[in-house]
Amino acid sequence: MFGIVRPCRHRLGEKLTAQWTAHLCGLCLALRGDHGQLARIVTNYDGLLISVLTEAQADPGGSTGRRTAGPCPLRGMRTASVAHGEGARLAAAVSLVLASAKVRDHVADGDGLLARRPVALAARRVAAGWDRAGARTGSDVGFDTAVLVDAVDRQTGIESLAGPGTPILTVTEPTETATAAAFAHTAVLAGRPRNAAPLAEAGRLFGRLAHLLDAVEDREADAASGAWNPLTATGTSLDEARRLADDAVHGIRLALREAEFTDGGLAHRLLVHELPNSVRRAFGTPSCAHGSHPYAPPGAPGAPGGPTPPEPPRRDRRGLLAGCAVWLGLACTCQLCCGTYEDPWARERKEGCLHNCDCDCCDCCECCNCCNCGGEDGCCSGCDCGCDC
Repeated sequence: MFGIVRPCRHRLGEKLTAQWTAHLCGLCLALRGDHGQLARIVTNYDGLLISVLTEAQADPGGSTGRRTAGPCPLRGMRTASVAHGEGARLAAAVSLVLASAKVRDHVADGDGLLARRPVALAARRVAAGWDRAGARTGSDVGFDTAVLVDAVDRQTGIESLAGPGTPILTVTEPTETATAAAFAHTAVLAGRPRNAAPLAEAGRLFGRLAHLLDAVEDREADAASGAWNPLTATGTSLDEARRLADDAVHGIRLALREAEFTDGGLAHRLLVHELPNSVRRAFGTPSCAHGSHPYAPPGAPGAPGGPTPPEPPRRDRRGLLAGCAVWLGLACTCQLCCGTYEDPWARERKEGCLHNCDCDCCDCCECCNCCNCGGEDGCCSGCDCGCDC
């Protein structure tokens, strides 16, 4: 799983967590349905934003919607309502093409095993297959992935010419162009052509932000390995990168105000409230942490001196083999670390091992009820909860 938007369920809340998971599973299943099991490895957190934006604009009962998916080890062998339709397929197409670009970039840099010629050759073949698969699915939903491929091709040339003094935004431009096109097409799929312009602007700035944060997070590792890094190559300071990142976050917020949504709660939370957290995480800025338990008033169940909360009902245990299969599925995801999952055998509800850590997962935005507050200047106007919203 890669991407800059990695929300914590403590910030999302139960309703939005369920929606976010539905889009994540929908993207994964769209990749499998159109391109086979191997394609599922390109499932990523940022790609599902395409599915989220499409559903946020769509009229109920349109070409986007939900379906019930069968049991999956990654969900503890439970069924689930997942997103499906053109939004999920567009997200799959974009994810394939951009993952292909990432593979080719690693091959060009000779990272790890990709420095070996046979492995690099195999990786290039996989990447080429993903390009073709993404183009097919993109065509099915009316999106020409050539704009993505062109951006990837231009990126290589721009990086080869960049040097000290080259504006960092020259280097981020191809990524901005690619994400702008993908965000704008969600308006076409949802039947809201007037949203295309503001969403293209939001996508352009999101691409800039993703490129900058990736460069910041890889800066030290790239320096140690001698790999090319846009900040180092252009002589861009971390202070300047932070300024541009903060400006991008602010611009995305303004652009989203110009778009019309049927239900924009999840899109707002991810693109307005989670992006500042992504910036703070990349730059190592301290952030507030959630407590291990919510506050309980004296005498309440779970509070000191209060009654013991009732035990949840027991569920039938899984057998040895079934439990092992579920455990293998959970081990391949982040659920064992930061999610909520069923014990593979006892089927008891458990929290990931990072549940009680200082992991930048606060509920400080909840004080302003961000997705429902109004005001003259739009959502989150006047919020003073310290979340830059």
